[in-house]
Amino acid sequence: MSPESKKLFNIVILGVAFMFMFTAFQTCGNVAQTVIRSLNSTDFHGSGYTSMAIIYGVFSASNLITPSVVAIVGPQLSMFASGLFYSMYIAVFIQPFTWSFYTASVFIGIAAAESDRRTVFIALTVISLVGTVLFFLIRKPDSENVLGEDESSDDQDMEMNESAQNNMTKAVDAFKKSLKLCVTKEMLLLSVTTAYTGLELTFFSGVYGTCIGAINRFGTEEKSLIGLSGIFIGIGEILGGSLFGLLSKNNRFGRNPVVLLGILVHFIAFYLIFLNMPGDAPIAPVEGTNSNAYIRSSKEVAILCSFLLGLGDSCFNTQLLSILGFLYSEDSAPAFAIFKFVQSICAAVAFFYSNYLLLHWQLLVMVVFGFFGTISFFTVEWDAAAIVARGSDYRSI
Repeated sequence: MSPESKKLFNIVILGVAFMFMFTAFQTCGNVAQTVIRSLNSTDFHGSGYTSMAIIYGVFSASNLITPSVVAIVGPQLSMFASGLFYSMYIAVFIQPFTWSFYTASVFIGIAAAESDRRTVFIALTVISLVGTVLFFLIRKPDSENVLGEDESSDDQDMEMNESAQNNMTKAVDAFKKSLKLCVTKEMLLLSVTTAYTGLELTFFSGVYGTCIGAINRFGTEEKSLIGLSGIFIGIGEILGGSLFGLLSKNNRFGRNPVVLLGILVHFIAFYLIFLNMPGDAPIAPVEGTNSNAYIRSSKEVAILCSFLLGLGDSCFNTQLLSILGFLYSEDSAPAFAIFKFVQSICAAVAFFYSNYLLLHWQLLVMVVFGFFGTISFFTVEWDAAAIVARGSDYRSI
């Protein structure tokens, strides 16, 4: 197999493996609070919001040490071990215990009947494990330096030792660069935008589905609407990602219009959710809520908001990744590590306060961060445009 074919093969395997893993994990996260709320009348006592807060909290901290781990054990084994932890977390739902549920959450970084719940989560666990096993199909690239016949085994051992030392040195350097990068003007401004993406990630991936499933006015379809909501969030993500991802290469107006569109779409979604959902929906008991919203709760409006949440999220994420790749094109790893760190820690905080705050307060927090995050992004983008004016190729991102 040629080197180009091997790279394409690895890309396909990675894509399929991650598709299996995160299809199972995101589905699990979307229904976690609803499922756990239905189990709290038994010997099990837990919170899906708290579990996701632990996951994203540990994930944010692990971003700082991940390069060192990968340097020591290699990317293939790192991804395989991570896949096992994802599968372990999903498997906990088959027969949940409070201690195992929260322990599995650390290692990660349903109103249906008992047998139905087990069947669903057994299937999700199997799907996740299939994706994990696929990592073993990744083929290592051919070594550029072929050893000559006259080289001794001592020379080979010396090269291996030097390679290991170089990997550790790179990992330490990446960690130091990440710390220095945290206090730069551009990264501090972009951190406000990134913080907003973490908050709204929490809302559409965990809180909003729980709100839909808690509204008794939706009748017997309230739980099935959670899955439909997730589908329309995905449609919005796919549409926005493909549209704005392709257009960004030839966009004469820069990234600001896309981010502006994203925040306007989100503000419309937040306003409709505020009108359409009862305030106690995120923290409603297992019986659901019969509270009145400002308008008569509508399934169609709820699903429309799901699409808008996904579309707006794709606007922010495509442009954030684009500007980070532009500003730090020579060494992007530390910048993306900070991006995931800030996003994950804000997601963890949001999942934690979702246990206590009513819906309108959660929406207010996102509106405030969304407004200032958009202004911060505009400021950095204007600086990037100045860089372009000095001769850098802006459209080649």
